[in-house]
Amino acid sequence: MFDELRPHLVELRKRLGLSVLAIFIMFFVSFSFHKELLDWVTMPLNNALAHSAELSQKAANGAVTTQQVAGAFFVAIKISFMGAFIGALPFILWQIWLFVAPGLYSSEKKLALPFVLGGTFMFGVGVLFAYYVVTPLGFEFLLLFGAENFTPMINIENYIGFFTHIMIGFGISFELPVAAFLLGALGLITDRTLIDFFRYAVVIIFVAAAILTPPDVLSQLLMAIPLIILYGLSILIVRAVNPAPKEENKNLPVPVND
Repeated sequence: MFDELRPHLVELRKRLGLSVLAIFIMFFVSFSFHKELLDWVTMPLNNALAHSAELSQKAANGAVTTQQVAGAFFVAIKISFMGAFIGALPFILWQIWLFVAPGLYSSEKKLALPFVLGGTFMFGVGVLFAYYVVTPLGFEFLLLFGAENFTPMINIENYIGFFTHIMIGFGISFELPVAAFLLGALGLITDRTLIDFFRYAVVIIFVAAAILTPPDVLSQLLMAIPLIILYGLSILIVRAVNPAPKEENKNLPVPVND
């Protein structure tokens, strides 16, 4: 059995190695722009602090700080790796496809381009939605909550981890229509499959939203509601790609020949 798995493990190691190499190459590119990346990453927090300061005197004394001697350096490393992963994502998706492709029929291998381009596009949509919609509302809510009692002193190291968690989480979550398209095109699911699974999907979506977002109801809803909409979109996509066969009306009378 191990001999049968060996070629697949070798291929998997090759694809993972190339993906890691791509991330490291993009890391050095991202690191050269780490100041611009840091400005982009901290903009939602700074905007939320500024707006919160208008509503609370204690929030007006808030600031973004570091408590480590090498804090600024490690922040640059972290945001550079985040930028490297996003920049290398098309290549990573391509490597995933090359690992899966040998087990597909020649007609199914034509799905490579939709998978890579669609996966990259939807990941980007998820990141942008999180950045321009979720973080401004979520950060402002969290900063103002209890602002009359506490002065927000945000540790930049914790914030970068928090921010990356949200961006990557939304990016991966928005891959749902792409995954549905791929599974439908391969004949593994139909629209009826997704419709029957809908009630369970809603529960899973809310659990995932609770894990991937800050511990407040607003952020969870801002992830859960778009995902439910994307699930509905996935049903329509699969219906177009691999619709369930129409059920025959068994109640029709059987014609009798005279």
